Amino acid sequence: MWKKKLLTPLASLLLLRRRTLTHFSTPHFQSRPNLQKLRPVFPLPGISFISSQSKPAQCWNCCAAAATTPFLLCSSCRCIQPVDHSVDYFQIFGLERKYDSVEEHLEGKYKDWQKKLHPDLVHSISKKEREYAAEQSARVIDAYHTLSKPLARAIYILKLEGVHIDEEETLTDLDLLSEIMEIREAVEEAPDAQALNQIQSQMQEKLKQWSNNFAKAFESHNFEEAVKAIRCMTYYERVFIEDLVGVPQHPFDT
Repeated sequence: MWKKKLLTPLASLLLLRRRTLTHFSTPHFQSRPNLQKLRPVFPLPGISFISSQSKPAQCWNCCAAAATTPFLLCSSCRCIQPVDHSVDYFQIFGLERKYDSVEEHLEGKYKDWQKKLHPDLVHSISKKEREYAAEQSARVIDAYHTLSKPLARAIYILKLEGVHIDEEETLTDLDLLSEIMEIREAVEEAPDAQALNQIQSQMQEKLKQWSNNFAKAFESHNFEEAVKAIRCMTYYERVFIEDLVGVPQHPFDT
């Protein structure tokens, strides 16, 4: 009798453990698991998951598949396509996402797109296409103005990397603040145009120096130094806009 009483709780423990193990056991797949449902939260290096739900871009007018990237204009029916905001400014002009060596290839590509997309040059009776032309042309113009200016390009390329720059943030670098104040005092006390031109030349050198610093920092993914370079470029350029009024050259022009 005492053996029966001793074994009863033990049997209950074994039964409880069996139920617990069953509850936490690995699920049994009756069929091949769906990789999309098992997709990891953080992507694994060298592994990509292709979604079966993604569809290739096609023309809204003739349904032809996109033959080029970016797909701004259909090569089959020549209809202008709606704006795709997933396409960044570098992709619009077929450029590699790099900070330097951009401007030399930019203007020609910009003019080519404007010839194809400008609303005044689109001879179509379709109201929809005229609207698309206006939107695409405006975006190409904005892309050109952004990438053609070193400071704007630096801010934009960091934005693509997920680094946001607050251009209105208060300057906290006391050394830079002191230098900017000295430059502005020198501008105010400049006796003639020759003195102002000399200040302009000094500022151009500083802007180029910090532009080069940004290029090196960005290439090495040192975003902290890249942000610092943008801060300096921003305040040096403001001296041109706010203090050197009437100087014909752009800050980065030679």
